[in-house]
Amino acid sequence: MNDSHTTPNDTHALIEARDIKKTYQLGRVDVPVLHDASLAVRRGEWVAILGASGSGKSTLLHIMATLDHPDSDGGIIRYKGKIISDLKRGKMNEYRNRTIGFVFQFYHLLPELTVLENALLGRLIPQGIGKATLPLLFGVLGAIVGACAGGMIGPEILPAADVLTKGRYIILMTTWGVLGAALGVILFQFLVHVYLQKKYVHNNEASERIRTILDDFGLSERLNHRPSQLSGGERQRTAIARALANDPEVLLADEPTGNLDANTGREILDLLKTRHQAGLTIVMVTHDATVAQYADRVVQLKDGRVVD
Repeated sequence: MNDSHTTPNDTHALIEARDIKKTYQLGRVDVPVLHDASLAVRRGEWVAILGASGSGKSTLLHIMATLDHPDSDGGIIRYKGKIISDLKRGKMNEYRNRTIGFVFQFYHLLPELTVLENALLGRLIPQGIGKATLPLLFGVLGAIVGACAGGMIGPEILPAADVLTKGRYIILMTTWGVLGAALGVILFQFLVHVYLQKKYVHNNEASERIRTILDDFGLSERLNHRPSQLSGGERQRTAIARALANDPEVLLADEPTGNLDANTGREILDLLKTRHQAGLTIVMVTHDATVAQYADRVVQLKDGRVVD
């Protein structure tokens, strides 16, 4: 394969996949999906990856977003010339959570949250190891408190006929420790929800950007609705708004119209087109040649390789 056909002007690429290999295991059988797939996307470009279902399009997109990883010898992903796998954990999280916006085919909205809360989720993803370990810290502290409580209170609740052996004492402390850990994590989630409500949902200044996006997407009257109360198009618009919440440089869209009727699909594509015209770089995978025509450039995925 001649890379000049699939990776034009690599030195100027904003994001690049180079020689990506990916193999899945089904039982004892190796199933190769990608074979030296390469793609370079320049800043401000809209590239559509066209291919049949099961051709590996979504796999390539997930690898570009670091939601999946290539084989150990399976190539590299570069962003602004830097190899993503070489980044430290904090920088890689920043790339995944701030630089990249990802639109899933099946929306992946949280059913218990409203449209506004779902769209704000991207702003809550913790940055750095310290914040990322907060749930673990709450769980550990809960386990310690629970184990101590179990050691002190547990023997008092045992039936009078039971003899408190060393084994039973350890079981009591372990059980209470597990319960304490679970309560610690639940407490953390509750505090995060309170934080979300206070800092973003009820703070007009902090949520101004995402409210503007939702208004642009025709969702201003649906902010307090939950996903079950939305149409398929409204769910996808909410998912796209969530992906744009952190003002990413690159939007990766996995079959963004795959679950929508033709008219709704065109509405979604028109929204993406408006963002693209404002400078957003887009990589979109699709099996529909008509959808692919919205892009500046269309490449095909055949036999695990990207070709023009």
